[in-house]
Amino acid sequence: MARPVTCRRVGCSPGHRYFKPRGIPLFRLEESVVTVDEWEAIRLADWEGLYQEEAAERMNVSRQTFGRIVDTARRKIADALVNGKALRIEGGEIEMAAEKRSFRCTDCGHSWEVPYGGGRLTGCPKCNSVRFLRTDEGRGRGFGRGRGAPGRGWCGRRE
Repeated sequence: MARPVTCRRVGCSPGHRYFKPRGIPLFRLEESVVTVDEWEAIRLADWEGLYQEEAAERMNVSRQTFGRIVDTARRKIADALVNGKALRIEGGEIEMAAEKRSFRCTDCGHSWEVPYGGGRLTGCPKCNSVRFLRTDEGRGRGFGRGRGAPGRGWCGRRE
């Protein structure tokens, strides 16, 4: 008898739940289903560039379990891309993290927190400035990955 699946902690919910090849009607496509916890594992490992140990801790699973989740998710995504399938994100045994993201405005110095899953911020709640930084521990300079700012995924990454 298999062990029951424990709840995996998810930092935020996916903004989009469906992806499909352009120009092909949905009813003609096969689907590949990725669970929300698999999506979170891909987000932490590939988009945020976290090491498996840290990502597993965030998801409240062991490092080995995290590795299996990432492998399964990558196979499903590769199947959808290679075979032209639609990709649907849904399901899984998850719990939303109660963690919050911390920010600081560079213009007025105001600091505030926002829960994960709250969406993209548009400005400082005090002065409406768009010049603010992420201040979470280990989160780089707050510019996100892929926008030219040095961070864990840009340089200094251990393989």
